[in-house]
Amino acid sequence: MKTINVSASTEYDVVIGSGILESLGSRCADLLGKSRAAVITDSNVAPLWLDKAVSSLKNAGIDVITYVFPAGEESKCKETLFEILEFMAENKLTRSDFAVALGGGVTGDMTGLAASLYLRGIPFVQVPTTLLAAVDSSVGGKTAVNLTAGKNLMGAFYQPSLVVCDTDTLGTLSPEIFADGMAEVIKYGVVFDRELFDTVKSGKVESNIENVIARCVELKRDVVAKDEFDKGDRQLLNFGHTMAHSIEKLSNFEISHGSAVAIGMVIAAKAGAKLGWSKEDCTAEIIEANQNNNLPVECDFSPDALADVALSDKKRTGGTINFVAPEKIGKCYLKKVPVDVLYEIARCK
Repeated sequence: MKTINVSASTEYDVVIGSGILESLGSRCADLLGKSRAAVITDSNVAPLWLDKAVSSLKNAGIDVITYVFPAGEESKCKETLFEILEFMAENKLTRSDFAVALGGGVTGDMTGLAASLYLRGIPFVQVPTTLLAAVDSSVGGKTAVNLTAGKNLMGAFYQPSLVVCDTDTLGTLSPEIFADGMAEVIKYGVVFDRELFDTVKSGKVESNIENVIARCVELKRDVVAKDEFDKGDRQLLNFGHTMAHSIEKLSNFEISHGSAVAIGMVIAAKAGAKLGWSKEDCTAEIIEANQNNNLPVECDFSPDALADVALSDKKRTGGTINFVAPEKIGKCYLKKVPVDVLYEIARCK
């Protein structure tokens, strides 16, 4: 088991290990008291892990209520968010109570946003059950839902009080969902850590998954400590995401976030090489890493369609956008480019 402390506006621990879901209740009771917990999860995770999480909380003397929403990106919307808020209000949660996000990135994002809004803020605990959530979305305090115009356009920075990552939950993931998480792991390697990239490039990571997750969390911890509110270096974590969000929206979210990020990283690497922004062409290595981890490397959407959607991206500032360019594997940098350059970038697909 590994424990990583994150120091942001709220200081909290990320606990990673096998079989630690059983300790969820005692950890929450020690930290937050024996109040009430609203466990929020989706229809895929509930049959697998809800009973175990609820039992752990109840065994620690915590009263539990549960809310289950339909699984899928389409549920990451203002309607579901307000249903969660109404559920909290109907059950008369107070500021001494807390929420538990049991699931993947959609669950964590929505539960965190609901917790930030309800009574102007109640504590919440992240319990990621996907690799993507474990290495990325459960840590750092970004919470959001999608709007019709684009992904994650309504949200808040709101740190969890605790993250409990039981690696046993990853054993129930389909190969496709596991691969989604690997896209974010590859991203960390490209942006920050050549050694991590080399470790995961072969696609053989299951036996080393606790260490891989811990390294990703350490890297995110370090960047969040320097830039919690995404004004500078934290934007490096958006490598591949500008075009990824376009791909997701154009596919009506039928292409998963991880697959879209994988394709977006390839586009970013090709653009870096073609437009002279990279010291080394990273494209071939990123393609190899994607393919070895069962991730796609291209999409069928037109360059103009990709760029048009990217123009509404939240990373846009007036007439420019902060694009994450790879200098080489293990080092990326932010490059402010005019928005019309998005069309040149997209043509590198």
